[in-house]
Amino acid sequence: MKEDSILSIIYTFFVGLLLAVFVGFGINTFYTAPPSPEFPSVLNIVGKEPSSEQIAAQNKFDSQNRAYQAAMKPYNRNVSIMALGAAIILLAISLIFEHRIRFIADGVMLGGLFTLVYSLIRGFASGNSRYIFVVISIGLVVVLVLGYRRFVAGHTHFSARPLH
Repeated sequence: MKEDSILSIIYTFFVGLLLAVFVGFGINTFYTAPPSPEFPSVLNIVGKEPSSEQIAAQNKFDSQNRAYQAAMKPYNRNVSIMALGAAIILLAISLIFEHRIRFIADGVMLGGLFTLVYSLIRGFASGNSRYIFVVISIGLVVVLVLGYRRFVAGHTHFSARPLH
């Protein structure tokens, strides 16, 4: 393998990874997660019978943690929706530029696929099986269309040869 082709593969992978991280941190920056409860310092004592103050602090923390977990489910669903939209946009951009600057288009495609995986993971964390099924279905359709468009439709002119 030539040095240039190895470098272009590394560059393509790096562009893809950087785009996915960009989308993830961008969503986190402008759509912040609900604040997680702070573990009470009074519970850091080990080896003694818990006092009534510690039991009350533990119960309060458990209640806050349940509320936090409940708030995270719709948050994860919303993040998944945003990441899914970004993934579709990135994949569309990669198809638009696939014949102009191939290694950048490949990097954008890889970034879209990584972002799609991120969307699926956040969708799983939403805890809603119908939503998860919808996201997986959309992801499957997008990947199949992208694969067909990229690897089959783009190469049909090579397979049509006259028999004479």
